[in-house]
Amino acid sequence: MGLLDALLGNATELTPDKLQKELEPFLLANERVERAYKVIRDGFVFTNKRLILIDKQGVTGSKVEYQSIPYRSIIRFAKESAGTFDLDAELKIWLTGSAEPIVKKFNKSANINEVYFVLSQHILG
Repeated sequence: MGLLDALLGNATELTPDKLQKELEPFLLANERVERAYKVIRDGFVFTNKRLILIDKQGVTGSKVEYQSIPYRSIIRFAKESAGTFDLDAELKIWLTGSAEPIVKKFNKSANINEVYFVLSQHILG
């Protein structure tokens, strides 16, 4: 990932092996990281059992929230592409028992389609 990609908020794919080690304290014995994407400092990790959203907070990013979402809890999801005046694309995920979706924003030039496709594979496949 280049500096320009990071500044633009582009989603870039990460190697599963690196995240497997980072997430080892949270993963089950038979759970493995299959795909992972990074948008600036935040991330989307697809394991064989769940989606993990990584939200790095603060100036240094030392405060990190890991949100674990079992695939069976996702009841619908949507993507909204960027427009002429609205420069952000959005991924929305609705969970069982929640009226409001989880919303993640992507820069107009980010590859939200790839993240949406992998999410589709895990939910619908």
